[in-house]
Formats: sequence, C-alpha cells, structure tokens
Amino acid sequence: MFLYPQQLTTDNAIGDGRVVLCFEYDGRKFHGWQQQKSGVRSVEAELTKAVAKVADHPVELVSAGRTDTGVHASYQVAHFETTSIRNLRSWVMGINTALPFDIAVHWAGNSTEDFHARFSATYRRYRYIIYNNQVRPGIQRGQVSWTFRELNAARMHEAAQALVGEHDFSAFRAAGCQSRTPVRFLEQIKVTRTGDFVVIDVQANAFVHHMVRNIAGALIAVGTGKQSASWIRAILEGRDRTQAGVTAPSDGLYLVDVGYPGNFGIPAAECGPGFVRPWFSRAENTPVDPTHIHQKRKPMQVS
Repeated sequence: MFLYPQQLTTDNAIGDGRVVLCFEYDGRKFHGWQQQKSGVRSVEAELTKAVAKVADHPVELVSAGRTDTGVHASYQVAHFETTSIRNLRSWVMGINTALPFDIAVHWAGNSTEDFHARFSATYRRYRYIIYNNQVRPGIQRGQVSWTFRELNAARMHEAAQALVGEHDFSAFRAAGCQSRTPVRFLEQIKVTRTGDFVVIDVQANAFVHHMVRNIAGALIAVGTGKQSASWIRAILEGRDRTQAGVTAPSDGLYLVDVGYPGNFGIPAAECGPGFVRPWFSRAENTPVDPTHIHQKRKPMQVS
C-alpha cells in the first residue's frame, strides 16, 4: 500500500487532536463511501463504528473523496478528532478487529490542525481495470470491468491525451453532480495492456461525479473502433453529456492515490491495487507530483 514500509510501532502516542487514517476497501458490497439515512451498508458507517469503539467516544470521519457504489480503494485517507491517545499498533489493530473483512486500516498518525483529508489534497489518482476477453470473469467478478469486444489500447491512449490539461469536463459529468464547476485539471492519463487486461490510469486535481467512469466508457468506444480517436476531443469541446456515450460500470474502478504536501506527514502510496502492481514499474506505481495545485477552501466556521 505504501511506497515505503510503515512499521506498526508501540513507542509512540497518537491522538489528542486530529488523527489521520490510511486504509483500503473492497467496494463490491458497499453502497459507496457516504453514510446514508436509509441504513444501507457504507464504508463510512462501518469505519466510523470501528474507530469510535477504539477511541471510546463518537467520531465523525472526513474522507479525501466519496466513492460510489461498487467502487474500490487501494489507498483512501480520512481524518477525525479525538481526545483519546493510543499507539500506532493499537489504533490500527484495534480498528481492524472491529471492522468487517472488506475494509482494512494500514496506518494512523497525528497531523497538524490545518490538515483536512479533502481540502488539503492536491490530487487524486484512479485506475480503471478492464478484463478484455470473450469469456466473462468468474473469480474477479466485481473486481474488474469486462468487455468481450477487442480493445485497441494504443488507440485509446492516443485519444485520451486530448483530455490532459485544464478543461470544462461537462461532457464527462453526471447529471446529478453537485460540484460548483465542471473545470478540472487532468494531470495525466495512460492506457496500457497486459495480456487480457487493459488499465486506464488517470490523475487530476479533482474529479467531477462519474468523471472517470464516463471517460472509461468513451475510451472503450474508441478502443472497439465504434468511435474514432478524434471523437474524444470533439465531445470534450462539445460539453454535452448526452453525446459522450455510456457510463462504464463501477466494477474495476479503484482510488489508488491521494496526494498531500509533505509537511502533513501522510505516507506516500505505492499505487495499486495489488494484483496489477507487478504489471507496472516502481516508477509507474510512484506518486506523480502535480504541476497544477488548486486547494479548495475549507468552509468558514460560524461562531
């Protein structure tokens, strides 16, 4: 999970302030990150209960981003406030003991009072994994997306480069997106093939709702030959979601990295998920320093 190993030490005191967690989860049986009034299963609800049990008081978690139903995370970050003090091993092992098996915390640590899991993040990175075979996956069902139509990964990669830079991503934005602006800075996007698997690796300062899945859906249309490589630029400039093709399934989408300034002390990710990591070099799994940083302002507190 981490670029450099993190030992679960006991000779430290973590707590009495803002504590940060790094964790992973298998999204197949969750209705996304966010806790919902209906009581359906969510990552936030399960993790909040476990953290509160170890902290011995109610907590409120703030995550780096809200993943949708079925979306996975090999590296996610959240923070909470606590008056309790535990060592690193006690926080990590204690929380994991109280968690279901499809969530695992890997690190806990104190950060400064001005750290915010969402607003301090300078970028997010996702990988979308497609199993490209005539026969659907069995064991990896829900862990990868699938299309039986042959994909040309080189053509997909070529087309995707039109998305790099700062753009209005309205064409790739879900109708229900609550973001104030569709403008985002896409740092990089790569499409590669290893055997029967095609991976879309994309990093941006932030993403609008369903942006990665909508990009994946459009690139799949290019990869199958249904659309030309130039179509991606055309729909980007057209800013019309209805002309941009289908939304790819949540299966196969992973949040693999969230970046923060070094002064916050958050351990850097080695981008996953684990089963695809060997397909890439260490450099390709290493965080990419952003060239465009736009940090959102934290909401003003009313006294």
